[in-house]
Amino acid sequence: MSSSTTVAVVLAGGVGTRVGLGIPKQLIRIAGKAIVDHTLEALSGSEHIDEILVMMNADSIHELDYLGSDPRFPKLRAVLPGGDTRNDTTKLALDALPDDPDIKVLFHDAVRPFIDERIIEDCVAALDEFDAVDTAIPSADTIIEVEDGRITDIPVRSRLRRGQTPQGFRLGTIRRAYELAAGDPAFAATDDCGVVFTYLPEVAIRVVDGSPENMKITEPLDLHIADKLFQLQSAQITHDTVADDLDLTGKGIVVFGGSYGIGASVADLARSAGARVYAFSRSTTKTDVTKRKSIRRALAQAAKSGPIDYVVVTAGVLSISPLADTSKRTLSDTIAINLLGPAKVAQEALPHLEATNGQLLFFTSSSYTRGRAGYSMYSAAKAGVVNMTQALADEWTERVRVNCINPQRTNTPMRTNAFGEEPSGTLLDPAVVAAVSLRVLTSDITGQVVDVRVSG
Repeated sequence: MSSSTTVAVVLAGGVGTRVGLGIPKQLIRIAGKAIVDHTLEALSGSEHIDEILVMMNADSIHELDYLGSDPRFPKLRAVLPGGDTRNDTTKLALDALPDDPDIKVLFHDAVRPFIDERIIEDCVAALDEFDAVDTAIPSADTIIEVEDGRITDIPVRSRLRRGQTPQGFRLGTIRRAYELAAGDPAFAATDDCGVVFTYLPEVAIRVVDGSPENMKITEPLDLHIADKLFQLQSAQITHDTVADDLDLTGKGIVVFGGSYGIGASVADLARSAGARVYAFSRSTTKTDVTKRKSIRRALAQAAKSGPIDYVVVTAGVLSISPLADTSKRTLSDTIAINLLGPAKVAQEALPHLEATNGQLLFFTSSSYTRGRAGYSMYSAAKAGVVNMTQALADEWTERVRVNCINPQRTNTPMRTNAFGEEPSGTLLDPAVVAAVSLRVLTSDITGQVVDVRVSG
């Protein structure tokens, strides 16, 4: 290890009591992966990081055994047990590093998965000039100092920052700070820059700009915010709907519900991109997504010509009527086609998609976020599809990717039958939805609900 080496130490010692899910927060899955996996991917993908060391909660360290053979993380050197406190964990990490005072070390919270390359680059560059660096963002709130329930001071907000990670150091500097702290019986610090600030006051600590997205997932609300941030990251796919450069040569795509509307557009666009496309529907091939044997026959027919890389489920039915006036048959069909059908397709498609590490793509409706009067069970079924997407992405991690497209009002026969003619400028073109769908299929995201909206 040379003196120019940069080591990222991922601090994963938390137990997650505030999140309240009964497992260490770094192991909670968001967007189909454990939070720590997202963090490691960001660090591993940085050209400024040479090696990675993970300090894991000692009681749960076995949960990360899979990392040792995971090809996604070639820079990972070891996963070691952490200590009882943040500072104890840092000391154990320092003990595991070689005796080279010029090594650059970045300490980063495992539960900050949205660290970006700009922050990493700024921290590493700052260590060329400084021996310590912190990451921080301005405080949007007024900070008050309180004692005995009363305000004792109100610092000037313009000078205040909210600390984040990474915190970076020359190895010799952070080791010296901890050596001095060890001799202080009153030692207490909440982060590593605090140790340097207290025990090496002559060392200037450079501050680089963090970002609001570089949040720490600590509270239950943070999980919901993080999930939305991952969705926003996937939304960039919707900004590039030009399909001219799509190349699906050699790929096998099965589309259930492929006779008209979005399904037909997906099939047509995939063919033009070079894919082997198999479109099935009740009207053209008598394929019924409510019948397991029918699904199985369709998949077997497609598999005769080659592997199946993607399965797209656009089949759906929409009836408009108050629930009290909905017939038993309509109620049953709404659930069977819109929710149970995708579930059955998922079960039958799994062996085919596992063989190709492929992707299953569902479709939902904007009504999944809030039930709509007149089609309550349709909204409920589409909300179920979203939950199924997220659950299967977790269940099938590293085996099959699962995503869901949420198109805004789209100009399809199903919508016209339900709502009649509508102004064309207020509706999405099915071809646009198809282009976004194929972009998602060729991406590496999983567990995401990708919105497609009318532009303008």
